[in-house]
Amino acid sequence: MQPMAPAGTQPAIRPFQVTADAAQAGRRLDRFLADAIGTVSRSRVKLLIEAGHARQGETTLHEPAEPVRAGATYSLTLPPPAPASQQPQAIALTILYEDAHVIVVDKPAGLVVHPAPGNPDGTLVNALLAHCGPGFTGIGAERRPGIVHRLDKDTSGIMVAAKTQAANDALTAAFAARDLDRAYLALVWGVPSPAAGEIEGAIGRDPRDRKRMAVVARGGKPALTRYRTLRAWQTSAALLECRLATGRTHQIRVHLASRGHPVAGDPLYLRRIPAAARLLPPAPRAALLDFPRQALHATRLGFAHPVTRQALSFQTAPPADFQALTEALDAALAAPGR
Repeated sequence: MQPMAPAGTQPAIRPFQVTADAAQAGRRLDRFLADAIGTVSRSRVKLLIEAGHARQGETTLHEPAEPVRAGATYSLTLPPPAPASQQPQAIALTILYEDAHVIVVDKPAGLVVHPAPGNPDGTLVNALLAHCGPGFTGIGAERRPGIVHRLDKDTSGIMVAAKTQAANDALTAAFAARDLDRAYLALVWGVPSPAAGEIEGAIGRDPRDRKRMAVVARGGKPALTRYRTLRAWQTSAALLECRLATGRTHQIRVHLASRGHPVAGDPLYLRRIPAAARLLPPAPRAALLDFPRQALHATRLGFAHPVTRQALSFQTAPPADFQALTEALDAALAAPGR
């Protein structure tokens, strides 16, 4: 392995380059690079790959599970290491439930869940550290203590975090087994037909844009989304309830876009003005086209308490900006079923 930075710099902050041999072919990229570097955890390497710090030749790689090819040369740029422990930050939280084992919050849109390249602080983790105290630091993964699932930065809604290691382990197992009740609200362009159904399609990196996910024919992970239409505004827009049978990156957003019903405001999967926009009056059309984030809200979360096994269930309405979209549609169009 040969470093690609001038002599005298610290190994942990300069790019590394390594060529895979025949015995390493087929290994996951993140494991291969972590073993080659030797001083960086696989979890950090995984995050760096997802953030675009890995390359094969001139090609930027984003998929940590990508199989290594014999004879190929890979490089990873390591930014300066973040502090070993995250710092508490006084960030307001909407707390729905809390006891000695878990805390349930209604995450606002715009709040990143855990520190990662590009978002070193100002996250939900920093807020939880301030609220829960120093003992929270040692729960689960170092960079994301207490976090057993996540929402995208600009997706709002209900999240649960663990306050003890036992709760962390139990909740992690429940999410892995899908042994819980989760529902999302999505405001989409157009009206799905049928009004309720399933969208099934493997999800992997979009081969034309590695920052996006896509339904792919080969190399993706199986994914299944169930949906039902709650409200429809003529044929222009609809409010859907979505439930996940699997939990892939951007799953709801990718599946709905693949059926021609992208989530309103989605910065990644709404790439052109939908045909349904032509059917809307100017005011609601502008409200939908100008919405600055994906109109997606994690509205319901139910699970068995990791210690007492009591059934817990929480539900929240979408935030004000999301509700303003439905109000703009209501003001211009009749909404059947109200």
